[in-house]
Amino acid sequence: MKLEPLADRVLVRPIEETEKKKGSIIIPDTAKEKPVQGEVVAVGPGKLNDDGKKVPLEVKIGDRILYGKYSGTEVEIDGQRLLVMQESDIYAIVIIK
Repeated sequence: MKLEPLADRVLVRPIEETEKKKGSIIIPDTAKEKPVQGEVVAVGPGKLNDDGKKVPLEVKIGDRILYGKYSGTEVEIDGQRLLVMQESDIYAIVIIK
């Protein structure tokens, strides 16, 4: 199945944080923090402004982003968990040097 976002929507693959263990305490999955970083896998064509012109999105496919902890709507496509969110839910693009 293929999912193509509309307007200013973005499809994001959450990036799970690598587990850090200290001592012998094991944290159950239900108590772990939700990821706040992800990779953009699809973008919509952009939103129309008041003049009827399409405003392109600032993010592009492949960008690594920071987003709100409870942003977006979870969907499962081909066994993969993805998020659909508006571009305004994205806080920043992560630049790794």
